[in-house]
Amino acid sequence: MRFLHTMLRVGDLQRSIDFYTGVLGMQLLRKSENPEYKYTLAFLGYGSNPEHAEIELTYNWGVEKYEIGTAFGHLALGVDDIYATCEALRAAGGVITREPGPVKGGSTVIAFLQDPDGYKIELIERKF
Repeated sequence: MRFLHTMLRVGDLQRSIDFYTGVLGMQLLRKSENPEYKYTLAFLGYGSNPEHAEIELTYNWGVEKYEIGTAFGHLALGVDDIYATCEALRAAGGVITREPGPVKGGSTVIAFLQDPDGYKIELIERKF
Protein backbone atom coordinates (compact mmCIF):
# COMPACT_ATOMS: atom_id res chain seq x y z
CA MET A 1 0.00 0.00 0.00
CA ARG A 2 1.01 3.58 -0.57
CA PHE A 3 -0.37 6.88 0.74
CA LEU A 4 -1.72 8.73 -2.33
CA HIS A 5 -3.50 11.93 -1.29
CA THR A 6 -5.44 13.91 1.29
CA MET A 7 -8.66 15.62 0.22
CA LEU A 8 -9.66 19.04 1.56
CA ARG A 9 -12.94 20.78 0.72
CA VAL A 10 -12.35 24.45 -0.07
CA GLY A 11 -14.61 27.48 -0.46
CA ASP A 12 -12.61 29.30 -3.15
CA LEU A 13 -10.58 27.00 -5.39
CA GLN A 14 -8.35 29.63 -6.98
CA ARG A 15 -7.54 31.21 -3.61
CA SER A 16 -6.50 27.78 -2.30
CA ILE A 17 -4.48 26.94 -5.42
CA ASP A 18 -2.71 30.30 -5.06
CA PHE A 19 -1.90 29.52 -1.42
CA TYR A 20 -0.53 26.02 -1.99
CA THR A 21 1.47 27.04 -5.08
CA GLY A 22 2.50 30.59 -4.18
CA VAL A 23 3.05 30.27 -0.43
CA LEU A 24 4.05 26.60 -0.07
CA GLY A 25 5.70 26.15 -3.47
CA MET A 26 3.62 23.15 -4.59
CA GLN A 27 2.78 22.52 -8.22
CA LEU A 28 -0.71 22.31 -9.67
CA LEU A 29 -0.49 18.77 -11.04
CA ARG A 30 -3.91 18.45 -12.64
CA LYS A 31 -7.40 19.90 -12.51
CA SER A 32 -10.77 18.52 -13.61
CA GLU A 33 -14.36 19.75 -13.63
CA ASN A 34 -17.50 17.69 -13.32
CA PRO A 35 -20.44 19.85 -14.47
CA GLU A 36 -22.98 17.04 -14.01
CA TYR A 37 -22.24 16.83 -10.27
CA LYS A 38 -21.11 20.46 -9.90
CA TYR A 39 -17.61 20.11 -8.48
CA THR A 40 -14.03 20.82 -9.49
CA LEU A 41 -10.93 18.95 -8.33
CA ALA A 42 -7.36 20.24 -8.24
CA PHE A 43 -4.40 18.05 -7.29
CA LEU A 44 -1.26 19.72 -5.93
CA GLY A 45 2.04 18.53 -4.57
CA TYR A 46 5.80 18.57 -4.73
CA GLY A 47 5.65 15.74 -7.28
CA SER A 48 3.12 13.27 -8.63
CA ASN A 49 1.84 9.91 -7.43
CA PRO A 50 3.07 7.35 -6.78
CA GLU A 51 6.43 8.84 -5.75
CA HIS A 52 4.85 11.73 -3.81
CA ALA A 53 1.62 12.14 -1.87
CA GLU A 54 -0.70 14.86 -3.18
CA ILE A 55 -3.36 17.20 -1.85
CA GLU A 56 -6.75 17.01 -3.56
CA LEU A 57 -8.67 20.28 -3.28
CA THR A 58 -12.39 19.75 -3.86
CA TYR A 59 -14.58 22.71 -4.70
CA ASN A 60 -18.30 21.96 -4.60
CA TRP A 61 -19.84 24.69 -6.74
CA GLY A 62 -21.65 27.30 -4.69
CA VAL A 63 -20.28 26.22 -1.29
CA GLU A 64 -18.13 29.02 0.11
CA LYS A 65 -17.30 27.68 3.59
CA TYR A 66 -17.00 24.45 5.56
CA GLU A 67 -16.81 23.68 9.25
CA ILE A 68 -13.50 21.92 9.83
CA GLY A 69 -14.72 20.03 12.87
CA THR A 70 -12.85 18.64 15.84
CA ALA A 71 -11.67 15.34 14.32
CA PHE A 72 -9.27 16.83 11.76
CA GLY A 73 -5.86 17.73 13.13
CA HIS A 74 -3.41 19.01 10.52
CA LEU A 75 -1.24 18.29 7.51
CA ALA A 76 2.51 18.05 8.14
CA LEU A 77 5.44 19.17 5.99
CA GLY A 78 9.12 18.59 6.66
CA VAL A 79 11.37 21.62 6.24
CA ASP A 80 15.14 22.02 6.42
CA ASP A 81 15.35 25.38 8.26
CA ILE A 82 12.10 26.15 10.06
CA TYR A 83 13.01 29.73 10.99
CA ALA A 84 13.94 30.72 7.42
CA THR A 85 10.91 28.83 6.09
CA CYS A 86 8.52 30.69 8.42
CA GLU A 87 9.99 34.04 7.37
CA ALA A 88 9.62 33.12 3.68
CA LEU A 89 6.04 31.91 4.21
CA ARG A 90 5.15 35.07 6.10
CA ALA A 91 6.69 37.21 3.33
CA ALA A 92 4.58 35.29 0.78
CA GLY A 93 1.39 36.07 2.72
CA GLY A 94 1.21 32.96 4.89
CA VAL A 95 -0.22 33.18 8.40
CA ILE A 96 1.99 31.56 11.04
CA THR A 97 -0.26 30.57 13.95
CA ARG A 98 2.50 29.05 16.12
CA GLU A 99 5.99 30.44 15.93
CA PRO A 100 8.89 27.99 15.55
CA GLY A 101 10.09 26.31 18.71
CA PRO A 102 10.40 22.96 20.42
CA VAL A 103 7.30 20.83 20.78
CA LYS A 104 6.01 20.72 24.36
CA GLY A 105 7.83 18.00 26.23
CA GLY A 106 10.33 17.34 23.43
CA SER A 107 13.10 18.72 21.29
CA THR A 108 11.60 18.54 17.79
CA VAL A 109 11.23 22.08 16.41
CA ILE A 110 7.80 22.78 14.92
CA ALA A 111 5.63 25.68 13.77
CA PHE A 112 2.08 25.95 12.41
CA LEU A 113 0.71 27.71 9.35
CA GLN A 114 -2.96 28.16 8.44
CA ASP A 115 -4.36 27.93 4.90
CA PRO A 116 -7.13 30.25 3.61
CA ASP A 117 -9.88 27.82 4.67
CA GLY A 118 -8.52 27.43 8.20
CA TYR A 119 -6.74 24.09 7.79
CA LYS A 120 -3.63 23.80 9.95
CA ILE A 121 -0.28 22.83 8.46
CA GLU A 122 2.45 21.71 10.82
CA LEU A 123 6.02 22.45 9.79
CA ILE A 124 8.56 20.04 11.26
CA GLU A 125 12.26 20.83 11.05
CA ARG A 126 14.12 17.91 9.51
CA LYS A 127 17.67 18.01 8.21
CA PHE A 128 17.38 16.43 4.76
